Amino acid sequence: MKAQAILETAQALVAGDKGLLAMDESTPTCDRRFAALGIPQTDEARRAYRELIVTTPNLGRCISGAILYDQTIHQETEAGIPFVKVLIDAGIIPGIKVDAGAKDLAGHPGEKVTEGLDGLRERLAQYAQMGARFAKWRAVIAVGNGIPSRGCIEANAQALARYAALCQEAGLVPVVEPEVLMDGDHTLARCAQITEEVLRAVFGQLAAQGVMLEAMILKPNMVVPGLACGTQPTADEVADATVKCLLRAVPAAVPGIAFLSGGQPSELASARLNAMNVRFKTRVPWALAFSFARAIQQPAMEIWRGEASNVPAAQQALFHRADCNRAARRGEYTAKMENA
Repeated sequence: MKAQAILETAQALVAGDKGLLAMDESTPTCDRRFAALGIPQTDEARRAYRELIVTTPNLGRCISGAILYDQTIHQETEAGIPFVKVLIDAGIIPGIKVDAGAKDLAGHPGEKVTEGLDGLRERLAQYAQMGARFAKWRAVIAVGNGIPSRGCIEANAQALARYAALCQEAGLVPVVEPEVLMDGDHTLARCAQITEEVLRAVFGQLAAQGVMLEAMILKPNMVVPGLACGTQPTADEVADATVKCLLRAVPAAVPGIAFLSGGQPSELASARLNAMNVRFKTRVPWALAFSFARAIQQPAMEIWRGEASNVPAAQQALFHRADCNRAARRGEYTAKMENA
């Protein structure tokens, strides 16, 4: 029964033309973004901002699931309605970020490993009782001189697989997020090489831990060059490189791939996702969806700036970005949508 439930949830998360909204920024990360816009870095400001997101009218038309942070899953609207209930009533599946962040990897300068496995079984049970139906764990892979090392890739792949197995044991769909970072001057080809190596390691470990691939979602980076690379490709070139890499490394049993935005500008993330669906949607075994954070939220946050009077305009901007990505899933996004 539990296996059937998580299979159905995994399918629902990538069904149709919807995608995931990542609203799981940690308190320090959220505060940094607030500070840059002059928004108070307080519990109440974070609660108000997240209420703005979850109460956005018609959000469920574009968003299938929302990834929450520990603080957020415990929060309520000003009227006292739990955010989890608001999401469920909107037809959005609640999820939860469960890793404890990336920490320095001993013996590997410049590299990180994600922690949080201690006590995870108990935390997953608690989140499931609160209404979460899926979870997320992020591993970060830096690209640089001599890195990533095999040790870093394997350590993160093992942690992702152990997390995924614990999720499925608890009746939650694991969103598996191995992110090759955009920082640096590496080329598109270098990103493709590392992304493929990382994905092969991750799926090797998922198999070793007995994870049911049909009941998970992969949340990878798109294959893109480093931000400081002198050659930046077209959306079609990113689409080709990304799908070629995925076809080599991701089993067909996985129901969906929900890309992270990784700091890409909002419009560019939409254009690249659109190019993948235009060129490959009928030729790949998995749904090509989105699991964006900043690429959906940032315009809304810039409009809101902590002012209650700006909430309607901010919600309109949030829905617009979600709707653009919904169009990109259909292969129907165009730059003209940005001026509509």
